[in-house]
Amino acid sequence: MGDTKYTKDHEYIRMDGDVAIVGISDYAQSQLGDVVFVELPKLGKTLAKGDEAAVVESVKAASEVYAPVSGEVAEINSALEAQPGAINEDPEGSGWFMKVKLSDPSELAGLMSEADYKAYLASIH
Repeated sequence: MGDTKYTKDHEYIRMDGDVAIVGISDYAQSQLGDVVFVELPKLGKTLAKGDEAAVVESVKAASEVYAPVSGEVAEINSALEAQPGAINEDPEGSGWFMKVKLSDPSELAGLMSEADYKAYLASIH
């Protein structure tokens, strides 16, 4: 998990070969509460860094998930549509949202490391 990077909006991204796995952090799912619905992007959709990529709805709120990097949606986790609770159970594992083929790998450099993200979380509490 050392290759996982984070955004200030609580998305994570982890490289798997030339494709990035994207989802929300454990902190984000804990803030949302029980996830009841997820709207995933369409396969092949081109995302720019910061674009709304998905929507998560919980018993408390609806929240956007933003693209941490630019690229094309190569795969979506369609299992989440039937079992959105996987986001609560294993947000950084089976609760991933999409896989993105990066168009600009240099954008990864602007994201937080796991240690930086933990420090950021500590600073907002």
